[in-house]
Formats: sequence, structure tokens, C-alpha cells
Amino acid sequence: MRKIIAATFVSLDGVMQAPGGPEEDPVGGFEFGGWTFHYFDEVAGTAMEELFSKPFDLLLGRRTYDIFAAYWPYQKDSIADVFNPAIKYVATHRPDSLTWENTQSLGPDIVARLKEIKQEDGPDLLIQGSGNLIQTLLSEGLIDEIRLMIFPLLLGKGKRLFGDNAMPAAFKLVKSQATTTGVIMATYERAGEIRTGSFAQQEPSQAELERRRTWK
Repeated sequence: MRKIIAATFVSLDGVMQAPGGPEEDPVGGFEFGGWTFHYFDEVAGTAMEELFSKPFDLLLGRRTYDIFAAYWPYQKDSIADVFNPAIKYVATHRPDSLTWENTQSLGPDIVARLKEIKQEDGPDLLIQGSGNLIQTLLSEGLIDEIRLMIFPLLLGKGKRLFGDNAMPAAFKLVKSQATTTGVIMATYERAGEIRTGSFAQQEPSQAELERRRTWK
């Protein structure tokens, strides 16, 4: 089965909006576009090269598709060399305007279509950006792996990676590394259901029982 991998930049407070530049996504008056720029070093660059070194198809939301389609076809570098020929699956209500080569719409039911694609032969599906799409797929339990680059700053506002409707699930850390600028790169894989427990070592006191009744 093909995996769906979400790879994204995120701030300490969970914001993922416009990491690449001021004009990338100023929706909502976002003022900090390009917040990742000064944190990239050789370690981060090597990690990005590793991410894109294996075969993949791209899975994109419409806004991220528009950003990429206006940029990557006009670049000549190693990332453009893998992005441009890759198959792009796009969540969109405007399929007629998908002009980037090897791009196709996921259709009106993106969840059903992605369940079909996951069963087909082919490489893993790599999500870049696409916050709304990530939240939709998290709510359906369809994301198998999350690769985060966590930047050491608070942005205060902006589009966030995780919404309130994510399906509860456990993940396990399979790889982590820090850059010289304090960015934490962490890879998490699905690890079944959430398990709960209690640190309580004795029967609750009357005060504790009253506290519980108060907060119900």
C-alpha cells in the first residue's frame, strides 16, 4: 500500500503559513512570510535532498498547487528536476485550470479517491504545504507519516497545522535531528490507537473527588 506522507515546516506554536516568502500566502494579514529563511543550513539542506531523493507523487491542496505551478516550472535546480515530472494530485473545485505538467484533479470526493490511489501501484504520496488538505486527511486517519521541521520561533497567528477535528491517533518517532540553527527535524509514523493511563498510586482523597465533581 502506498503511504501518504505529510512533510511541512512548522513554528513552535503550530503555524505553517507562508514559510517561503512574504508574497507566498498573505491571507488574513499574515505578516511573517518567509520565516524559515534565516534558519536554513547545510544540515537542513541535506535533509531536504534526502526527502526528495526517493520516488514520490505530489499531493497538493489548491493554494499550494497555485504557488508551486507559478514557480517550479520556471526553475532549473535539483528540486525542480523532481517536482516537474512528478505526478501531481490536486484537491480542487477548478480542475480545468490545472496546467502544470502531469497534474490531475482528485475529483469531487478526495477522500474516496485517495483511498483508491493508496491501493494502486506507485510511489508514496508526498504532501507539501496544503494545510487544509492535511487537516482533512488527518480527520479521516489517512496520513501514515508526518515529517516536521520545527523552527524555534513563535508566530502568534496564521494557518496552523493541526485543527480541532484531527482523528485521535498515536505516532512513534522514527528519526530526529537538529540543525545548527535550532531547527528540529522529526519523522513520525502511525502507531495505532491512543493509550491512556493514570499516575495515581492510591485511592483519591475526598478533596480530589470533590474537584472531579466540580469540573464535570
